[in-house]
Amino acid sequence: MASIFRRRLLPGNIVWRIAQFKDNVELYSLSLDIKHKIPLGVCNCSRQWSSLAGTKKVDFTDLTRPHTWYPIARQKKRNVVLHVGPTNSGKTHHALKQLQSSSSGIYCGPLRLLAWEVAKRLNKAKVPCDLMTGQEREEVDGAKHMAVTVEMADVTSNYGCAVIDEIQMIGCRTRGYSFTRALLGISADELHLCGDPAAVPLIEEILKVTGDSLKVEYYERLSPLVPLKVPLGPFSNIRTGDCIVAFSRAKIYRFKKQVEIEGKHLCSVVYGSLPPETRTRQATMFNDANSDSDVLVASDAIGMGLNLNISRIIFSTLQKFDGVQMRDLSVPEIKQIAGRAGRYGSEYPVGEVTCFSYKDLPLLHSALNSPSPILEKAGLFPNFDLLYMYSRLHPKHGLYHILEHFVDNAKLSANYFICNIEDLLKVASIIDELPLSLHDKYLFCISPVDVVDDLSTQGLIQFATNYSKSGIVRLREIFTPGTLEVPKTQVALKELESIHKVLGLYVWLSFRLEDSFPDRELAASQNAICSMLIEDFLERLGWQKPMSRMLPHQHQRSSLLNSQLFQVATTEY
Repeated sequence: MASIFRRRLLPGNIVWRIAQFKDNVELYSLSLDIKHKIPLGVCNCSRQWSSLAGTKKVDFTDLTRPHTWYPIARQKKRNVVLHVGPTNSGKTHHALKQLQSSSSGIYCGPLRLLAWEVAKRLNKAKVPCDLMTGQEREEVDGAKHMAVTVEMADVTSNYGCAVIDEIQMIGCRTRGYSFTRALLGISADELHLCGDPAAVPLIEEILKVTGDSLKVEYYERLSPLVPLKVPLGPFSNIRTGDCIVAFSRAKIYRFKKQVEIEGKHLCSVVYGSLPPETRTRQATMFNDANSDSDVLVASDAIGMGLNLNISRIIFSTLQKFDGVQMRDLSVPEIKQIAGRAGRYGSEYPVGEVTCFSYKDLPLLHSALNSPSPILEKAGLFPNFDLLYMYSRLHPKHGLYHILEHFVDNAKLSANYFICNIEDLLKVASIIDELPLSLHDKYLFCISPVDVVDDLSTQGLIQFATNYSKSGIVRLREIFTPGTLEVPKTQVALKELESIHKVLGLYVWLSFRLEDSFPDRELAASQNAICSMLIEDFLERLGWQKPMSRMLPHQHQRSSLLNSQLFQVATTEY
């Protein structure tokens, strides 16, 4: 277990960078009509405000020139290469080859799984590469490369090469701002962008004002993808290598049971609320030709981040609930998921895709034969610096009203939109009641809490409340080590998944408020146990013989704990 959660003290320059990540802050230049741009950071906001207040009125809601927020990147003419094509076209592979051959570099992906994959690939190729995500720091001796989730992209350093994966997510209503920040802010001699052709016009427009050069390289799919003319029919037609796609946990487990009751196949499952480690191991079982698990039942979480040997994608439906209403899947969603079939170089050189129902076939065929809609705007979101300066104009307002008022009054150019802040406002409305600084409120609001998960939300509120009272949060105040066990029901499974989120949230906070959240090792080890117990449930749910696994009690103990407190409850089979 210690090897999974290898944590070492980082050198001074990395610690300094993390201190900046802690505030989600980078130096930026205000768009003032004066001779010199003024770089501001959270550490000198008050001083700069004092000097500006009596000389020049500043509109902090003016977001029309976001490229000027990143003076380090603007100091060089970057060579930008935009690699575009469908899933399984080799575009990311070509970009990573350039990253691997560079003297220094950074990979930015939308998922922890992708960052893990790239770090593993580079280290295996004898290119030392650090891993940095919201909940992990793994440093490799001598590393000049780094694989990160896009929110962790460092815009204060210079690199020989940088890769931003899935760049079309710049148009995402919730996370688009992170991709915009990376696109505009990473200072690299070469910047490689990988994604859907739908992003090309927008990227071209955005980069017109940065002074960078841009080259677009188009890729074709490396293996055929064939939309079938008939639906699946009865479950007896399921065959090895199939992947059934469903959009709820209940349906995923129902279809798993229906496949396995036929007696010919066993199923792995992958969906978003499973821990990333569990998703990876379930995918590994499915890919392993020697494993009993030869069918996959999954959500749209398979659309990116996992290498899967899928022969045929079978959509159970082409509709999903998006949090507000039931809607048809979009063209990009259908293409992204369907494209996972027929991975190049796998035992299935030709991918196939079909549906449960005849009525869905026209939409499926139409989507696969249509280009994705052109992206029109990229996401923006005010960082803490801007909100802090804006708050000085409204000293009596809490974070909720500052956020709401800022967004309502933000001025944007035609290429940008303000990302959705509904989840942040939900958290801010609660956090505002606590005696916390604006910075601390902002930090809790941008934390990776699942606001539709009651237990996860309660965990965040409890962490923030305890922090406001004493300035230190011990994990045992809301969680008792030694109480985890293999779930016996779907309800218990869902609860364990929620506990995993809460423990992950504690780890996230511990990297940003290290002295105040001192039990990172305990939270990380208990999180790993959650993943193991969830896997044990998945093995018991199907008719797979449980893998022999012993939870290594002694190995998991931390210097922070005594052995009497750290006992993991397990269930005998």
